[in-house]
Amino acid sequence: MDQIHIKQGRIIDPVNNINYIGSVYIADGKIISVTHEPAGFKPDTIIDAHSQIVCPGFIDLSTRLRQPGQSRKATFKSETAAAASSGVTTMCLQPDTSPVIDTPAVAELVKDLAEKANYPQIHPIAALTRNLEGTELSAMLSLKQAGCIAVGNANQSVKNLLILRRAMEYAASHDLLVMFRPNDFWLGNNGCVHEGAFATRYGLPGIPEEAETIALAQCLELVGLTGCRVHFGQLSCKRSVIKIFQAKKYGLHVSADVAIHQLHLTENDIIPFDSNYHVLPPLRTEADRQYLRHGLASGTLNSICSDHQPHDLDAKLGAFPETEPGVSSLETLLPLMLKLVADQAITLEQGIASLSENPARVLHIKSGALTVGFAADVCIFDPELEWRVNSDNWQSRGVNTPFWGKTLKGRVTHTIQAGKIIHCL
Repeated sequence: MDQIHIKQGRIIDPVNNINYIGSVYIADGKIISVTHEPAGFKPDTIIDAHSQIVCPGFIDLSTRLRQPGQSRKATFKSETAAAASSGVTTMCLQPDTSPVIDTPAVAELVKDLAEKANYPQIHPIAALTRNLEGTELSAMLSLKQAGCIAVGNANQSVKNLLILRRAMEYAASHDLLVMFRPNDFWLGNNGCVHEGAFATRYGLPGIPEEAETIALAQCLELVGLTGCRVHFGQLSCKRSVIKIFQAKKYGLHVSADVAIHQLHLTENDIIPFDSNYHVLPPLRTEADRQYLRHGLASGTLNSICSDHQPHDLDAKLGAFPETEPGVSSLETLLPLMLKLVADQAITLEQGIASLSENPARVLHIKSGALTVGFAADVCIFDPELEWRVNSDNWQSRGVNTPFWGKTLKGRVTHTIQAGKIIHCL
């Protein structure tokens, strides 16, 4: 395996409190030194990172790659290329594939697809319940042994709280992380936008924030009852942030993330009838957006995820409520994080930590840092490089993004995964 010398970059590693100009040395797929050249080091590859940022590779806690089952939309090959071009070196795959990741065989299929795409660091999330139906527990221990890093129910509600309790007890007994997106099925009522001014103006079925906050409150009570470790994914409103803050204050083992688009867009940004703005949870109010940013800056929200969901054109055609929700968002992850920094919502160190250190802590993996001995997962990016979101610059098969045609600032130039260069601009 090549020895790599990354020189003259601004190294930012929140775990090790590094923020200075220097070099990173890589050999045998691992970080062997930061700043000081090891004795006898002879690099096969030298990367000049002058005027660029060198940081740990990003870890995405929520992605869909559309395989197995929906390869008409995207494939592991196309979406791992998108991830590599975005500085993402590790991804968590949601269990709502087809078939659902509820048996060891499907988990092993996911790992096999990842190996064939030359992007092995994809961690399947196992289904919390069989077929995500919320009626029967999955074989969590077998799924953990097959390589699943956590269990969850994707966007599907677990309507029966007794089933949710038993699932959390089972997960706790095997030290399995539960990844939970709070969403009450009945209150959600098949809505497609926030229950607010936009929904009223255009006569669209709305989803009140209570669909999220009530489900969140119920799960938090069960965390206290079961002792389960729970990560709440893709929160969208102010009151959810407050509940997570209170839960942490009282010592519950919880963490939370927010999808990157929720930190930038609100219901006021939705272009009428443009289904690229159809997301779940829906885009909410300006007050919610500001409080999500505050929650990220204060550490109440640990991480940012892409919540990447590529779709083909057919999925986004038709009346707004009839289209499929989701944004293709891997490739806008870095520039939108940098926009938060430019808006002074967070510092650059906080932004990098929310995409590397903090997700690694959530998953309990040795990653997200440039620590000597860790796998060499590294992202190098130019924070000033502007680029236009169009077909010339886009890797994902899904072009369903509200940022299509926009000019963004910040571009990854190199991505290194376990010592292997998987992207070079």
